[in-house]
Order: sequence, then structure tokens, then C-alpha cells
Amino acid sequence: MGDMTEMFDSDSLQSGPTALRLLIGAQLRRLRESCGITREEAGYAIRGSHSKISRMESGRTGFKKRDVADLLTLYGVTDDAERASLLALVHQANAPSWWHDYRDAIPDWFEPYLGLEHDAALIRTHEVQFVPGLLQTRDYARAVIAQGHEQDSPEQVERRVALRMRRQEILTPPTPRKLWAVMDEGALRRRVGSEATMRAQLEHLARVAEQPHITLQVFPFASGSAIGGVGPVTMLRFAQAQLNDVVYLEHLTGAQYLTKESDVRHYRHLLDELGVLAPPPAETPALLDRIIERL
Repeated sequence: MGDMTEMFDSDSLQSGPTALRLLIGAQLRRLRESCGITREEAGYAIRGSHSKISRMESGRTGFKKRDVADLLTLYGVTDDAERASLLALVHQANAPSWWHDYRDAIPDWFEPYLGLEHDAALIRTHEVQFVPGLLQTRDYARAVIAQGHEQDSPEQVERRVALRMRRQEILTPPTPRKLWAVMDEGALRRRVGSEATMRAQLEHLARVAEQPHITLQVFPFASGSAIGGVGPVTMLRFAQAQLNDVVYLEHLTGAQYLTKESDVRHYRHLLDELGVLAPPPAETPALLDRIIERL
């Protein structure tokens, strides 16, 4: 077996913690399966259970170096250099992320998304009610958050706003992510906050629509309802070929993360169809101008 880092491309080695956990988990699964070892047997070897192995292999939990070292021994990886390579990646994957400073403003079910969003190369999203969070102005975001968190103090609202603004840095140089957003026309015509807030938001969308890494389309009223009545959905794609797309579905009090290709394929098709049926991105600025004129 060659150096463990050879199993990860250059994009992988420069990944954030979330993508690294996914990659390391996938590699541990491949090693286990190549040895014909069950999850139950692997769990017993690290004083755990099959469910712990499942969480590790799916990247849904952090890694203890001792656990990974014991698993490598179980899987027959005895070369010191190979072991050191993977354990170094484990250390990198366990590094705290920027959003840890905002944990007071993050629901438990949303934290995994922040990691996926940060490490994604392409973010595709369809929004029905609001402008996507990555494209919201500060005042618009404040109005949306205050509306959805009426019990929060002004200070708590501002923490959530600050988090949303910090997320948007992934769209800025030096390595901006690609964003492809299809919004329902209703999200643009539904006033959020004051008229000035809404105008500034629409003008902001018109500006970002001109950026080469952002594709912005509007699904118009004239086209009827979206395919299958699909609600808000986000799909994340990664630069690492070893990682599958992830679909994120947010609900009122939680979220669902889909990783099985049979599930992801359905939503990929929906997003593709929305992109085909909506007017091309080149027409978005003119539509935004018309909406602004009618405010």
C-alpha cells in the first residue's frame, strides 16, 4: 500500500474539516471492506459499537486519533509513514472551524450544513419564499431573522445576522465558490422589511448577478408552479471526486441531509429542470429592474 496521502488529491489535502472528515471516513470504510471486517467487529476493536463506526465512515462525527490508530492496525496498515499521513489528516479534520465562535447562534441541526457549505465548490439552491441567505443584504437578513425568531433579543438577532454575513465570505476572492440560484418570483416581490430594505436587496441582486461565479435565475409567475411543487432545496458539490453531492432540505425546526445517490439524483433532476424552464440568467437583471421600478 502506498503513502496514505496518495489516496487524496491536491484539492482534498487543502480541504476544510468537514470535507476531510468525509474523505477520511470513506477511506476507513474502504479499508474495512477490503479486509472483510464488519462494522460490529471494527466497533469492538475501538471499544465502541457498529453505529459509531457508521458515524465515522459517513463523516458525521469527529475522530479520536486513538480510534483511528487502532482501526488502522485492525485493517493491516502497519507502515509508520502511512499511518502518520492519515493521522495528520485526522488532526487537520479536528481543527475548530470559524463558526465555532457563533455556536450560540447556531441550531445543532444547522452546524453540519455550515461545514458542507464552506467546503463545497458549487452550491445550487432553489428558494421560494426568501432571497437565498448567501445573497441577502444585512438589513434584509435582519428583517428575515427577526421575523423567524420573535423570541430572540436584539443582541441575539444581531449574532444571527453576523453569522449570515460571515457565511457570505465564501463568495469573495481569492477562492469564491460557484453559486447557482433559482428563485421564485414571489421571493422578489414579497416585501421583507421596509421599502428601502427591499430596494437595496434587489439592487444588490442585480449587482451580484453580473459576477462570473454567480448564476442567478428567476422562476416567473407566468411559468406556473415549480416542478412538483418543490420547496427550498440546496445541493452541494465538492471539488474532491471521491465525495458525493449532498442535498440539504431545511424545515421549520430541523433539516434533512441526503447523501444516497438514489435520493440526490431526484433533486439534481429537479434543479436541472428548474434551470431549463426558468428564463436564462442574462434576463435576470432586466426583471430585477422592472420589479424595482414598481416598488
